[in-house]
Amino acid sequence: MKIVLVGYMASGKSAVGMVLSKKIGIQFIDLDSYIEAKEQLTITEIFDSKGEIYFRIKEGEYLQELLNLKEDVIISLGGGTPCYGDNMKLIETKSNSFYLKASINTIYERLKNDSTERPLVSSIGKENLKEYIAKHLFERTVFYQRAKHTITVNEKSVLEIIEEIKELL
Repeated sequence: MKIVLVGYMASGKSAVGMVLSKKIGIQFIDLDSYIEAKEQLTITEIFDSKGEIYFRIKEGEYLQELLNLKEDVIISLGGGTPCYGDNMKLIETKSNSFYLKASINTIYERLKNDSTERPLVSSIGKENLKEYIAKHLFERTVFYQRAKHTITVNEKSVLEIIEEIKELL
């Protein structure tokens, strides 16, 4: 079984994936961390030195690699992963996917003071952040909604989200 968590930045994909992994005894892999380990560079360094096109190609290759593993795995994706190449088609055919749907306000509240962990946030600035999130969500939701299941995460704890996922498995 492959469980794939999709959604926008700060929707809780990694947090949910880590705890779900412990609860059901399946390995958890964060795709961005996997890419960094394989490439021996941070995501930022990959973008800066090799460009976004290179990153998106490698992201698709590594996603396919993980979805082709023989063992069960939970994979959290980067917010943009489902939106490029054939990634969403691959996710649809090879996994049980969950869209962790967070509102613009929920995402904004989680990100507004998170500039050390997420350099993108500091480069946009708090005054432009909500508009940036809204624009991205508008563009990406069409991909996210192709996930097999949608779980609205606003106001829910990680454990509540995990219980919903377990009921749908």
